[in-house]
Amino acid sequence: MALFPMAGLRASLPRGARILGIDPGARVLGLALSDVSLLLASPYGALRRSKLSVNAREIAEIAAREGVGGLLVGLPLEMDGRFGPAAQSARDWAAALSEATGLPAALWDERLSSAAVNRALIREADMSRARRARVVDAAAAAWILQAALDATRHAGEGPPP
Repeated sequence: MALFPMAGLRASLPRGARILGIDPGARVLGLALSDVSLLLASPYGALRRSKLSVNAREIAEIAAREGVGGLLVGLPLEMDGRFGPAAQSARDWAAALSEATGLPAALWDERLSSAAVNRALIREADMSRARRARVVDAAAAAWILQAALDATRHAGEGPPP
């Protein structure tokens, strides 16, 4: 399947379908799930990064169980916005994952998502380093998904009220 812009992915979903957000780290895939109204993102969990076929099967199972109609994959752009090797790798992986799961996918800029989530967990939740390590991947995926949902909330609807 081809990769969509986020607004196109959102518009193509059947009514009531959710989006699964994925923060593709080197060792862990952070997961987040939208609500059916595509307004809120919540941390969902994490998967150990493995072969594409293994992760695609796990993600397809989650998608079937949770009513997911599309995937949003974090895109690690360079700090200056350039498309570097990590972004190319994420784009290739997202396209292969989309093909393997049969779900449409979009990419979204993930710059500083993990750093922002870590700061919030330290400052606002006063969370220990060990506890943060267990939740940061899913929280970063929720951060990325929420940003994409917010940015495309009114896409195709005319100007926001």
